[in-house]
Amino acid sequence: MSAKKNRLKKELGLFDVFSISTGAMFSSGFFLLPGLASQFTGPSVFLAYLVAGILIVPAMFSIAEIATALPRSGGAYFFLDRSMGPLWGTIGGLGTYLALIFKTAFALIGIGAYAAIFWEVPVKTIAIAATFFFMALNLVGAKKTSSLQNFFVIFLVIVLGTFIVDGLYRVFFSPAVDAPLSNIHFQPFLTNGFEGLITTAGFVFVSYLGLTQVASVAEEIKNPERNIPLGMLLSLVVTGMIYFLGVFVMVSLIEPAELAKDLAPAATAVKQLFRWLPGNLGVYLMVGAAMAAFASTGNAGLLSSSRYPFAMGRDKLFPVSFSKVGKNGTPVTAILLTTALIIFFILTLSETGIAKLASTFQLFIFMLINFSVIVFRKSNIQSYDPGFKSPFYPGMQIAGIVISIILITYMGWAAILFSTSVILIAILWYRYYAREKVRREGAIYHWFALLGKYRHSELENEFMTILKEKGLRQGDPFDETIINARITRMEKDIAFTNLVEEISGVYSTEMHVGKDAIIKDFLSVSSIEPALTIPEVSILHARHDGVDHPSMHIVLSGRGIRKFIEKSGIHSYDDIRVFFFLMNPLEESRMQLRMLSRLIDITERENFLEDILTKSTEREIKEYLLHNERFITVSLLPGTVQAEMIGKQLKEIKLPQDVLVALIERDDETYAPKGNTVLQANDVLTIIGEPPSITYLFNRYMKTNS
Repeated sequence: MSAKKNRLKKELGLFDVFSISTGAMFSSGFFLLPGLASQFTGPSVFLAYLVAGILIVPAMFSIAEIATALPRSGGAYFFLDRSMGPLWGTIGGLGTYLALIFKTAFALIGIGAYAAIFWEVPVKTIAIAATFFFMALNLVGAKKTSSLQNFFVIFLVIVLGTFIVDGLYRVFFSPAVDAPLSNIHFQPFLTNGFEGLITTAGFVFVSYLGLTQVASVAEEIKNPERNIPLGMLLSLVVTGMIYFLGVFVMVSLIEPAELAKDLAPAATAVKQLFRWLPGNLGVYLMVGAAMAAFASTGNAGLLSSSRYPFAMGRDKLFPVSFSKVGKNGTPVTAILLTTALIIFFILTLSETGIAKLASTFQLFIFMLINFSVIVFRKSNIQSYDPGFKSPFYPGMQIAGIVISIILITYMGWAAILFSTSVILIAILWYRYYAREKVRREGAIYHWFALLGKYRHSELENEFMTILKEKGLRQGDPFDETIINARITRMEKDIAFTNLVEEISGVYSTEMHVGKDAIIKDFLSVSSIEPALTIPEVSILHARHDGVDHPSMHIVLSGRGIRKFIEKSGIHSYDDIRVFFFLMNPLEESRMQLRMLSRLIDITERENFLEDILTKSTEREIKEYLLHNERFITVSLLPGTVQAEMIGKQLKEIKLPQDVLVALIERDDETYAPKGNTVLQANDVLTIIGEPPSITYLFNRYMKTNS
């Protein structure tokens, strides 16, 4: 019950992922940093943005892989904790939390600064008021927050896209502007050579940090295995192009000396554009876009950063109170703490050097995250099952580590000392507060045999729990396996080993696999076995070469079959009343885990044993196991709407394309029908398919008769 109480709602879709990521990147990166960054490299500053966007790709792929395997709140913290242990998790979590808070605080100051262009208002007062507004929005729920975020992003992309199109037209086709790349604005192009370009790329690297904020809300994303990597990739492409082309327009239209000291280069550049709009409407639009950008960064920043203390509280690295979820499904205490810290930084800090400070520590975190992918893959933890795998492994991760090290060396000693200070604070916090409360280690101990005594046995179970929550992947043949499952009611007394021999013999005959090998597979104990131990239920699994499709055999025993069990070091016996024997192809280890996780989810239903043992027919048992929004049972009773199907071949029945008549029960026998099967009165059809189509059939055939 407590686990469910601390679980966040899955409300965010693909566009929400895109908007959280994109909205978090468009603030200081576009509206403030281009002028400051040009001090280091001159007109080539637009290339520095492109370089920075390319250099973040390894980290993006690594984050996407881990986030699809472990969609949990906490982002970098959770990844580092589960890969290298709670000490590194504390360092990554505390550091990234502070870096996100800094970025969020200054974005909110930007709202006040741009508001001051129109009204004589105290900048920090407006920033604090905006903080309270976004706090209230975050307390309501992630979906409400993302809805506002979507509006901000749509408005931003439209305005900035128009700015770029109008700017490029003026640069390339207006006689008032010299040919680009040859006029005075681009001479000299690299004012500090290649070193200046790399320094600037590191400086503007902070502009892309919003890309990673998605990972901290991964637990709230629907279909994370598709939406996380696709949303991040779309966000990087769109943002990278807007940065590259937008800053190119600024460089083309603003004198280099003026650009270097301009804190609002977009507003300056737009004064030469949007001349097709009346008066100063173009400037007002750009200022409005800037305020929307800062607001979106502040909004996304508060949303994502608050998930760090929430996740760390859930793992006891922070006080447990931070893991509490309110009635709206949001981490109330974590949001309140984050709000308080943002206000504190708004009141006490200045903008000087913050980009380098945030970038340096984030580069350090990216280096560790790239290494974490290598750790997870090398650990061979079976339930580490990413829906997206980073391409070019491990070269991509090694490149990411090298990139981080190189860029950090260009950031300067002040930024490096700041990162070192955060690391030391995190180490002290872990040593004097968290270490006695935490009893786990990371996946790295599953990799190195010499460290095997520190392996955390519960890590497999936790990953299996996450796998269960993620559910089946599209294409996993679980429903088909249940439909075709053999069901045996065992009325006689039989020893457990004899039952395994009997079931293995059936599989051996069906699949032409050696019986002894199958028995060995079913009786072997793997690292995930504790997660499969459920009172009076036994789930046995095997994978074997030569098996070409999943197969299941279900055995029901009213009186129970005695079996030796072991869990958490405790040995005992249990009278098993329901057995699941699952056989999978040898190469489908991850799919087998997902199917096992689905079985665990089913067996954890309330009154599972009573319900399944009282089902009188094979169809009822299979329907119970299939039971979700993807199936419906239709009885062909004379005098009802569904009687229109009686006497027709199944292939003649007009059903939605994405449904399948999986089973027919006729005269107490259940079988899978064919296209030419003629339907008869009193047949009972089990139909599976996509939820909208199942709802349609329910409304057509069930509600009509009620």
